[in-house]
This record gives sequence, C-alpha cells and structure tokens, in this order.
Amino acid sequence: MLSHIQNNDFADIVAGRRSVKLYDENVKISKEELQAILQEASLAPSSANMQPWRVIVVHTPEGKNKLRPLVHSNTRQNDTSAAMLIILGDTHSELYLEEIYDQAVESGKMPSDVRNIQVAQIMSMFPPLPRELKVEIAKVDASLFAMQLMLVARAHGYDTNPMGGFERDQVVRSFDLDDERYVPVMILSIGKAKEAGHESVRLPSEKITFWR
Repeated sequence: MLSHIQNNDFADIVAGRRSVKLYDENVKISKEELQAILQEASLAPSSANMQPWRVIVVHTPEGKNKLRPLVHSNTRQNDTSAAMLIILGDTHSELYLEEIYDQAVESGKMPSDVRNIQVAQIMSMFPPLPRELKVEIAKVDASLFAMQLMLVARAHGYDTNPMGGFERDQVVRSFDLDDERYVPVMILSIGKAKEAGHESVRLPSEKITFWR
C-alpha cells in the first residue's frame, strides 16, 4: 500500500489540488490501480471504524451512457474522465462489523476481549438508531473517505473533481443497488487533466474560527 505513488510531496498534493472539468480521454486507469487508490483512501477514519463508504466505479462506455443524463451540467467530466466514482454511504455498515474487528484481532491490532466488548456495544447501539441518523453518520464518514481519495489520486498522478450536481433520487437504483440501504454522497471524476483546473481563493482562518 502506498508503494506505487508518483508524488510524495505533501505540500504539492494539498496546495496543488484543483477541480478538473476536462480530462485527457486517452489516459485510462487500470482496474488494479483504481483498486489500489480506493484501498489507500480507505485509510480514512470512520465512526467505530465501521467504514460505511461504498463506491460505484463507472468506467465503461455503457456505464457512462447510463450516468450521463443524471449528472446535470457535469457531462464533460463524465465524457472525458477515466472513471466516475459514485461515493455512497452504507446505512447497514454494521453487517461488516465482525469481519472488520476479527481482522483487527488476527493482525494483532486489537485484543480479542476488547473486540468482543466493542462489537457487543456497537451492535446494541447502532442497529436501533433512526435511519436519518444512520444516513448522517454514513455521509460524514464517506465524505472523509472522498477527501482522502482526492489526495491519494493526486499522489498517483491523477486529477479529480467532486460533484454534488446529480440526480440523487435516481443514481443508486440506476446502477441496480438498494436506494434504501445506500445513500449518494457525491460523485468524483478521476483522470488526467487536459485543461488545468482554475485556482480559487479561501477565506482566511480568522474568518472561519471562533475562539473561546
């Protein structure tokens, strides 16, 4: 993991990130490299390490044709990127809880007694939560994953663009998934920029901070 990145300059990765709208259509990303990027992005934190992020990787012409009418004014990204990554939140992420915690024990990162206590506590608390709270948790955690994915993509030499303008009520079931379980968070295009993204400005920290 993280052994095949092209750029290890943290300042350049963070300060040089741009939202790219037009990509080089001749640049493809292999399934193996995309899987590596997603795996590295999964190092992001999540509530109780439940990792509720899920991704639909839309990379075939058929998939992009299906997605195109759902992305509003973001068709250039859809048409030219190597892939469109639909980031979802899984409101039933507890179904993977035992697998995650068992793996932690097997890899020596958690004692088995701690695993048993934590799994019991989480399973007593999470499943009964109202769906709207599960959706909120999943969206927060999936957003952390998405931000990390954009930085990991830059480390691999690629560009991205986060998009919120799409048909949220249609996109999940359009790709044959349960839209009661999976909630759309955002779509990320990924590829190699054909046109550099525009630089933008940020509010100074003193305007976004409340000191008490």
